[in-house]
Amino acid sequence: MNRLAAISKQLIPSCPSGSSVQPKFTHGDFKGKRVLVTGAGSGIGKEISFHLAREGAHVIALDLNEEALKSVHKAIGGEYVVCNLTDGEATKKAIAALGRIDCLVNNAGVTALDPFLDVKLKDFDFVMSINCRAVFVVGQAVANKMVNQGTGGTIVNMSSQASERCLADHTAYCTSKAAVNMLTKMMAFELGKHNIRVNAVGPTVVMTEMGKKAWPPAKAAPMLARIPQGKFAQPYDVAHLVLYLLSDKSDMVHGSMIPLEGGFYTG
Repeated sequence: MNRLAAISKQLIPSCPSGSSVQPKFTHGDFKGKRVLVTGAGSGIGKEISFHLAREGAHVIALDLNEEALKSVHKAIGGEYVVCNLTDGEATKKAIAALGRIDCLVNNAGVTALDPFLDVKLKDFDFVMSINCRAVFVVGQAVANKMVNQGTGGTIVNMSSQASERCLADHTAYCTSKAAVNMLTKMMAFELGKHNIRVNAVGPTVVMTEMGKKAWPPAKAAPMLARIPQGKFAQPYDVAHLVLYLLSDKSDMVHGSMIPLEGGFYTG
């Protein structure tokens, strides 16, 4: 198999969302837990939602795409919320109406691909509004619920290896994810006393539709060369780590950004 063929193979997910790949948990680890997942209509968010449902969670799937949410809801039950995360006030109202929330996955994310000199302000603002500002808005609204409930909770924010390394044409994306890392630390610093644990996950390229768009085979070759494992992540790889951080198994993990990058940082 030549190099380009090998790269192309990496861009085809070996296991689709909602597939037979099982979480590395005891069935029922999240039984009775109400878990809000943003960006749950596709990609990583959809995969996380499927895995949580298998573990007994009542998944509250939030996304802007109603048709995608209906498909997820049909497959796993729970409930869904159509919400535009760029509208902070509408987002807070939507979350206020949800009732108890035990866990949150701040997963929704977007990107805009341009060299630094060509980045448009509207694109930069949009990426920041979803990847960082929405994490703050949703995180604050949910954390207030958890404090008022008096039950504590767990929050996982979606960061990226792009938060710690420069990637060509990813100015807005890299900046937004670096901000997520510090926001995660601040949330952990101030929410720990309320028995709310907060962490972030930093995946490498993940083979979602957005990942394939950002990293076509020709562009992917140099990136794969920097990953000792020689492969990109699949959505279920991220789901496994997210479930660990949400669960009691990670009780002493707090305020961390956990890389999921196949050894990329060793280079």
